[in-house]
Parts: sequence; structure tokens; C-alpha cells
Amino acid sequence: MKQIKKDILIRVYLVYLAVLLFGLFIIARVVMIQQFEKKEFMEMAKKQEIHLFEMEAIRGNILADDGSLLAVSIPIFEIRMDVMTDSLTDEVFRNNADSLSICLSRLFKNRTPSEYKDMLWEGRRNQNRYLLIQRDVTYPELNQMRHFPIFKRGKFKGGLIVIADYQRELPYKSLARRIIGYESGEKPNQVFVGLEGSFTKNLQGIKGQRLMRRIGGMAWVPVDPESQIEPQNGNDIITTLDVNLQDLAESSLRKELIADSADHGCVILMEVKTGYLRAMANLGLTKKGTYEEIFNYAIGESQETGSTFKLASFLVALDDRKIDLTTPINCSGGITYYSGRKMEDSHHGLGVLPALQVFEKSSNVGTSRMVYTAYSDSAQAYIDGLYRIGINRPLGLQIAGEGRPYIKNTKSKYWSALSLPWISIGYEISLAPIHLLALYNAVANNGVMVKPLFVREIRKNGRLVQRFNPVVINPQIVSPWAIQQAKKLLEGVVEEGTGASIKSPNYKIAGKTGTCQIAAGNKGYRQGTKQVQYKGSFVGYFPADNPKYSLIVVIVNPRKGKYYGGAVAAPVFRELSDKLYAIRPDILIPLPVDTISSPLPYAQAGQMKDLSEAFSMLSMNARPENRQSTWVRPEESYQKIVLSPEAVSKGIMPDVCGMGLKDALFLLEQQGLNVLVNGKGTVVKQSINPGLTIYKGMPVVIELKLKQDKPKMQV
Repeated sequence: MKQIKKDILIRVYLVYLAVLLFGLFIIARVVMIQQFEKKEFMEMAKKQEIHLFEMEAIRGNILADDGSLLAVSIPIFEIRMDVMTDSLTDEVFRNNADSLSICLSRLFKNRTPSEYKDMLWEGRRNQNRYLLIQRDVTYPELNQMRHFPIFKRGKFKGGLIVIADYQRELPYKSLARRIIGYESGEKPNQVFVGLEGSFTKNLQGIKGQRLMRRIGGMAWVPVDPESQIEPQNGNDIITTLDVNLQDLAESSLRKELIADSADHGCVILMEVKTGYLRAMANLGLTKKGTYEEIFNYAIGESQETGSTFKLASFLVALDDRKIDLTTPINCSGGITYYSGRKMEDSHHGLGVLPALQVFEKSSNVGTSRMVYTAYSDSAQAYIDGLYRIGINRPLGLQIAGEGRPYIKNTKSKYWSALSLPWISIGYEISLAPIHLLALYNAVANNGVMVKPLFVREIRKNGRLVQRFNPVVINPQIVSPWAIQQAKKLLEGVVEEGTGASIKSPNYKIAGKTGTCQIAAGNKGYRQGTKQVQYKGSFVGYFPADNPKYSLIVVIVNPRKGKYYGGAVAAPVFRELSDKLYAIRPDILIPLPVDTISSPLPYAQAGQMKDLSEAFSMLSMNARPENRQSTWVRPEESYQKIVLSPEAVSKGIMPDVCGMGLKDALFLLEQQGLNVLVNGKGTVVKQSINPGLTIYKGMPVVIELKLKQDKPKMQV
């Protein structure tokens, strides 16, 4: 019995001893890890780290009014290689490393084949699973790389690692660059300017998320591809810009700036009824002696305007019935004094003139006398009249950087006895060119001031998200009678006054010249022996009897002797208006519609067999010009119907205007286009002009309207 008890105790002691030894071993192992193996295990932990990565969304495109791309995100790739992938044996690597090095050297031309070979072998020796091959690889280059030795085996057998990113490109390079905008700085401290900045929330989209696990060699692999949150790509911005008109504006402005050796200048072209900005050019002289878009002078340079502001003075006086166009005004030979300070005209000798001629000849003395006589006892009434027009308030543009308009009132501490006469001729105020254009555009628009718009629509995958309709800022800036008188004033400037040099025999122009001395802050207009700097401008609209477009041209500090607005800015205005007259049929006044003759039946463009059968059922003979044509367009010729061939070529945008929806869809989808439809009836507008090059998957918007629909009235 005692022996049994002794055996049991021995066994218990042995168990206790084993547990004690095991515990001591664990404690010793913990101490070992903490003191000696901590670094090694931390490195191993890092290699197995799991992290939540953000997936960048593709930034939306910025497009011109006709669908042309102005800014687009181009895919760009970073290529790395897992040189230790399981399927890449020593034999495969050894047999193909030389040929892969030669291919890489030929493609990128940044290293010799031997340098690429050394890089690959060094990565192999170091067991690098994330070897950098090349950054900023384009998609065509990537396609070539996929056929290179080793890489053609794919991701897992060949170790090819492709990291996608996107790079912003401007297809038209510097054209309208300040409006479109660009990104400045490096991630994550990027700053966007222009429309890129103002609409960045729409363009940038929503980032996705992906859970990744790090493996050896700093490579990351998805933990669960199905659990990732896909990014939502950004929306597209459809601007109001016309690429052709923008190009015309920039080339005309650049030519005049070079001829005048001017500091800088700008051009703004706007639709009268809608306020849509069709072109805006800003060019400044660089240190290299070239003219580039370095600042948005059109909206950001708020300065004294000079004589172009006289329109506002006349509008207030006309609206208050202080004058009419026949009111006599004494110009005093072109010289007068206010509180001892001289004001003079650019040309002396003017006597008593009717108000119309004072404006036509841009007399400083006459304009200031008119305002001073009418408002010297109630200067605030004149200022209130300017405020009623609304030119003292910001326009709230869709783009950042609008200069602050400033017209002081009599309560200002800076108001003086000189303020009233000098404000009347465009001094002691600050307006940007866009503010001045909005005023002249309102006169052209029968007194309705509309907000200048840069963006017409926001779309997502071709679907309309938001439309920016014309916005009325002031429904009636002055009385209709005052507007009609103001139109006569502006037409008179070009017919008989300082703008007569740009008078056109084909259409009427209405506008005003402006010449202004440029002040250097509180240093005044003349600094020591330096010459006075001038700003020449011309602002108006055309055709005067059927206004379609308003336009302002500003040339700052010309150095070749001429500086009057009629000499430096008006010729640019005329060149642009002439070109628009030639290429824009909507400028012409429509001819009266013949309501007496019996018109032939209305028919849409379509397939020849369908149209021939339809006309045959109506007992009408429709003669095809070419019986081999598939697509034709019915046309009237000497009271007969002719089926004219409709050209359809692969890769070229066809003309679908006048077709029904069925035929238009069939034709466009045959071309591989992604068609989006607005309205119903007959196609009246297509977002891509006929004849332009197209590619598969390209979005195109067609607008349809019923034949009996009346056109919508524009604000």
C-alpha cells in the first residue's frame, strides 16, 4: 500500500515538474522575444500587415459646347515586377532576362540593355517582389509590354504588376487654359484653378476602398476582391465655350498684342440672350517675350474703365429724364476745371453739341458737364441710379477669381468735390471687363441683364444631372425708352463717332471706344519721367438691329505709339465680328416665311427604300440622285422631290439632323456610338458636328423636337 502511494506521489511530482519546466520555457521564450527577437518579429508583422487603401475615382471630363474634349483624364501606369513569383523559375528567368532587357531599352530608351539586365538580376538576388520597372507608362506602351518576354506570362507567372493612375490632359493645349483650369502642386496638396477648381466636387467623383494585405517585398494583394467598394467616377462638365470661336479670339488678340508690344489684354464673347460665354481669351507678356494665359484678366482685373463707362452715366441721365439725345451740352472747347483741377478731351475744339454727338465723340468735358449740371446738388441720386443698374454688385460667376466691382457713394470718406465729374467718365471706380460687358449686353438685350455663364450642363455617363439655365440679374436696368435711346448712342459711335473705323457695309455694329490712363495705386498716373500707361478698349454688340453677340476687347499698355481704344481694341472687335458674320448664319436676320405657296410634304431623312415607298403611296415621284445610296435626305428642287445621298463613313460623324429617332439610332449605333436622347419627334441637334472623327463608345447626345412645337423663348 505504501509502495502504491509512493508511486502516485512520484508521478504527481513529475507532472508538477513538467508543468514548471514548461512554464519556465514560456517565460524564457517571452524574454527572448522581447529582448532579442523583437525586431525580427516586428518586421515579419509588417510584411503581413493589412491595410485599407483608397481607390482613386476617374476625374470627369470638361467639354466644349459641341462635345469636344477640353480636359480629360488619361490613364497612366506604374510598372513593377515580382521577380520572385513562384512560377518564375531560375531557368525561365535566366533564359529570358537578356531579351526582356533589350525590349525595355528599345521601348523607353532611358537605359541600355545591360543596365536593365543588371537591374533585373539585382532584384532577383535581393528577392525583390516589388521591383520598379518604369513610371508614367502610357496605355499603348503597356500593351507592348504585355508581349515582352516573361511579362507575357502574366501577373502570377511573369510577375508583371500594373498600378493604374490618371493624368490630366488638355487636348487643345493652351487654348482657354485659364478658364478650363489645371492642377497646381503635388498630391495631396493639389490646388485646382479655373473650372477645374470651381467644379472640383462634381469632377472628382467618390473614392473607393479596397482591403489589401502586404506580402514579402512590399507587394500588396487584395484580401477579398468582392468586398471592395468601387470608386464612382466624376461627372462631366459641359461648358458654353465654342472651340472655334475661342481659337479665333486668341489668335486675333495675340496678333494685336504683338503689333502693339502691349503688356496684356483680354477678349470676351457672350451670347446676348443667354449670357453663355462663347470665348474668353487672356494673354499676358511673359519673360520669354511670348504671350500666354498667365492670369484671367477678363474677370479678375478690376480697374478704372475710362470712356466705356460713359454709357452708364448716359443711362442714368436718360432714365431720370435729365436729358434726351438732342439736349445741348457745352464742351467748352475740350477743357474745363473742377475745383481747380483740369479735365480735357483728347481732341480740343468741341463747342455746344447735342447729347448724341457728345457721346459719339466721347467728350470727357461734355459728359462730365452733363452729369455735373444734372446732379451737382444731388450726387447721391446719380450714384443711386448706377446702383439701380446693378453694376456695383458682383456677378456671382461660376468660376473663382471675380474682381470686386467698386463704385463709391457720397457717404464714403474718399468722396470729394472731384468724385462726381470723374466718376462720370470712368475714373474713381473699379470694374472688371466682364462687369462692363454685362452692362452693354443688357442694353443689347432690351434692358435685361443676364448672368454670364461658363457651364451649361453637368452630366454623368451622358445622363443629365444639372442644367444651368440663363439667370436674370436685373429684369430691367432702366426704362425701355432709355434703352432705345442708349442703342442709338452706341450705333452712332460706329456710324459717325470714334468707332467709325470699324463700320461694316454688311451689318451694323453698336459699341463704345474707351481710353483710360492706368494709375499705379496711390502713386498716381505719372511716375517721375516714365510715360503714362494707357488702356484701350472697345465694347459693344452686333448685329445692332438684331443683337446676337456682345463682345469686349481690352489692350493694356500698348507701346508702339497708338493707344486709343478705337486704334488698338476696335480692330480686334471688327475682325472677330466679321468672322462670326461669315461662319454663323444665326447672325443674319431671317427672311420672311412664304405662307402663300403650297409646300411639298414634310419628310425626314432616312433610308432610301423607306422614303421611296412613302412618296409612292402619296402618288408623288421622288427621284434618287444615286440609286446605290442607302441613306438619303429629301430636298425640294423646282417643285420636285430629289433624294440626295447622305454620306456615311466609318469613323466619321454622320449628319442625323432631320431624321426620325429609329433611323438616327440605327445609324449612330452602327458607328459604335453611345447615344443619349432628349425629346421626341425629329432630330434637330446633335452634340458632335457632322464630319468630325469619332471612336467606338464615344457619347453623343441628340435632341429631338416635334415639327409643330414652337421654339422655347430664351430669357
